Amino acid sequence: MPLQNRVTPDGQIIATSARGTMMGNRGVLHDEKQRLGPARWRHKNWVACRLQFNGRQRQVMAPRRYTELFFLDEAVAFAAGHRPCAECRRADYKLFKALWTDVHGGGALSAKEIDDLLHSERAIARQAEQKRHSARILNLPDCAFVMYGETPHLVLGEQLLPYAPEGYSAAIKRPQHGEIIVLTPPSVLEVFRAGFRPALSPSVVDPV
Repeated sequence: MPLQNRVTPDGQIIATSARGTMMGNRGVLHDEKQRLGPARWRHKNWVACRLQFNGRQRQVMAPRRYTELFFLDEAVAFAAGHRPCAECRRADYKLFKALWTDVHGGGALSAKEIDDLLHSERAIARQAEQKRHSARILNLPDCAFVMYGETPHLVLGEQLLPYAPEGYSAAIKRPQHGEIIVLTPPSVLEVFRAGFRPALSPSVVDPV
């Protein structure tokens, strides 16, 4: 039976046999039987990591170890409120941090300051839901996630790509008018506009 450790763009943590391309960390969320409790985070430094790094091996959901969470791709991780890991993805983290600093002005920010602001934009205290906001659909950058109908969709050029745990399905035309519910935190959207390009699932070009 699949473990409950796949994170969706709208912030849910589900059980699925589909494989992800990135791993994340929010602390210890599971018990000794590999079951999630009510908590959806234990700290604010939510990171998105490589699946392989320096030959390290982990037992998934080992007792008293952090809960390994998985994402279809980096755009999903960002929509769920994660940022690049400063260890296994050092170059991506440095670029993200530099662009974050540029769009927010002032001097260089610490990882804690970034995480504190991100947490205020993504998390609702004592709830398993994420914050959402609205924006004009034509103003959104590539790789933002929106709710179109009842399904998360990835914004890419003039298209919206419907999300599923197995990958993206055939694209539809991006609406030309109106506002839409946005899942990706506002500060991350600004980093995308400044030039950060998340790694995307191969299903972007080869839909499932």
